[in-house]
Amino acid sequence: MSLDDDQSIHVMRDARDGAVRRPGVVGHRGLFNRDVVDVGGVPVTNMADTWVDIGELIGPGFPLGLDDLVIIGDAVANTLGSVEPLREALEARVAPRGKLTLLEALEWIRVGSESPGETRTRLVLVRAGLPEPELNQPVYAAGHRWLGRPDMRWVEQRVLLEYQGREFHDSDEQRAQDKVRFGRFNGDGWTIVEVWDTNVNTDAARVGLVLNVAEELEHPVDSLNLTEIHPRFFSTRMLELAEIRARRLRAQGR
Repeated sequence: MSLDDDQSIHVMRDARDGAVRRPGVVGHRGLFNRDVVDVGGVPVTNMADTWVDIGELIGPGFPLGLDDLVIIGDAVANTLGSVEPLREALEARVAPRGKLTLLEALEWIRVGSESPGETRTRLVLVRAGLPEPELNQPVYAAGHRWLGRPDMRWVEQRVLLEYQGREFHDSDEQRAQDKVRFGRFNGDGWTIVEVWDTNVNTDAARVGLVLNVAEELEHPVDSLNLTEIHPRFFSTRMLELAEIRARRLRAQGR
């Protein structure tokens, strides 16, 4: 199941109104406690409220999980300039669906990530125990000469990371431009780590990425937790509750 395959239109109405029942339309109620904004002449729930509503689409048998909420949350927080609107929207709900996963996602959402690939890369590195990078901050050489705005940077170690999305960086022309841009960073004493989708799509590749960045940061390898590099679908609390239920069933001989 994937949201890419879902062509339905989701319509929300006031709780006092009847549910919408129409082919191709998914009806929801509860509009009274959400903020509505105008987008291209269409009234829609605001981004923070919509992020909380996406909690209805996570869990077993549903298309989204924890990391999807982080990716979407990063995009919303980056647009709004803060994570707080997401936190406030979640706190305003009494018992939203997916609350456990939404709460854990909030812990990982950051302002500054500008693509799903950047978010996935950051999650792999930080969950493994590497220090948090600064996201999409400008880098200047002496005399305030602008060098560029890398996806991630560790200033003390003078290490930069660039996630190379294939849509924008895979052509010969773009690779040539990137080479020039990376040369400016290298000339000022920065080390560049290039990351492609193949570096975050398998366990072996993720381990290699973490070890490579750890080496560049001179971060002790024995302090890393390589068991935490996997993508996460379920929240930690959901897994804990599932294990508790499983132990109870085993104790009852079921």
